[in-house]
Amino acid sequence: MDMKKLAPWNWFKKENENMGKTVPVKRSDGAPEERRMGNPLQAFHQELDRLFADMFQGFGMPSASGRKDLWTPMENTLLKPHLDLGAAEDAYTISVEIPGVDEKDVRIDIANDTLTIQGEKKQHKEEKDKHYYSLERSYGHFQRVLSLPEDADQDNVSARFKNGILQVKIPRKSLPAPEVRQIEIQSQ
Repeated sequence: MDMKKLAPWNWFKKENENMGKTVPVKRSDGAPEERRMGNPLQAFHQELDRLFADMFQGFGMPSASGRKDLWTPMENTLLKPHLDLGAAEDAYTISVEIPGVDEKDVRIDIANDTLTIQGEKKQHKEEKDKHYYSLERSYGHFQRVLSLPEDADQDNVSARFKNGILQVKIPRKSLPAPEVRQIEIQSQ
């Protein structure tokens, strides 16, 4: 029995490595926080902002204090389309739900054993009637980054898009059998 086939591959390794990274902000004056506050009214406002940030941290809201909280993992999954991963003897399949997205707005790239699916949703709906006017728009960029297993045939990947579902098929190639060496046990 091949144990490698039973152990699941970590498809989200690279996506998880990049999760929660923020852009650091550096003050241009380089002065310590105490000297930047200036007058007492400004210090009061900053302290009040800190108190509210700390209070809302427990309710799943983002924290302005820069500390990690429960919001960060949830924030990173809000704009990610759902996907299903499947594995058969001959191929891997990835199904991504991206309703409301046109095929021309989706891009799939492979580089450094990483499959990146990205796109942009541009939706515009307008209704006019005698007594009302309604305009609905929804825009957004999405991206999924998947680490490919070593038996993925990256040269023969195919994709098709139909009814808001992107299907990616990655054929599997056979890997050379690992060389097994027996180690001699010496007696003392």
